[in-house]
Amino acid sequence: PAGAGPRRLRAAAMAGFVRELERRAGPALRLEQRAAGGVGCVVWDAALVLAKFLETGACPLARRHVLELGAGTGAVGIMAATLGANVTVTDLEELQELLMVNIENNKHLVTGSVRAKVLKWGEDVTEFQPPPDYILMADCIYYEESLEPLLKTLKDLTGPDTCVLCCYEQRTMGKNPEIERKYFELLQRDFELEKIPLDRHDEEYRSEDIHIVSIHRKHVVGAQ
Repeated sequence: PAGAGPRRLRAAAMAGFVRELERRAGPALRLEQRAAGGVGCVVWDAALVLAKFLETGACPLARRHVLELGAGTGAVGIMAATLGANVTVTDLEELQELLMVNIENNKHLVTGSVRAKVLKWGEDVTEFQPPPDYILMADCIYYEESLEPLLKTLKDLTGPDTCVLCCYEQRTMGKNPEIERKYFELLQRDFELEKIPLDRHDEEYRSEDIHIVSIHRKHVVGAQ
């Protein structure tokens, strides 16, 4: 078609490099990344570990309502959608184009559903109600200034039966240990935490310094 040449060149200039994520059954996910655009534009190891953990079947996902926070490339949420979940992958406005590309590239593998939406931590979450069955987070503990907004969003989104799966790489550089400690300290005011043992992670996609934590709202005694 007329104009396809320049459009293709522009697309090639925007394209980064594709990361393939093998699946236990069927073709691999193909995830575009971007060479420029910040931390959300690449598939991090924690996302691979969490995506492959979902494939172990430890959490029943078929027909469940799933929300991914800080989705970046969408690797975790798209994997959940291939396992039959109805998924909303969320991130900032500037990540929406990359999320849409990856949803489109992998839609033939999806057995549930998947859509991308803007969600800025700390802001109104009314449109994401009722509470999802699962909230997925991979490597979302980066910046100290984002901790309070992230915790507010988690409190606003979760119901008594929501399971939050938080996967993160333990980093020892700079302020990382301090930020991590503060995050879990604040989290434990409202949530119960349970670390998922390494032997329950995917046999191949696991690492001593990548942790998966299962998080639930604390049951308030006397609550109606």
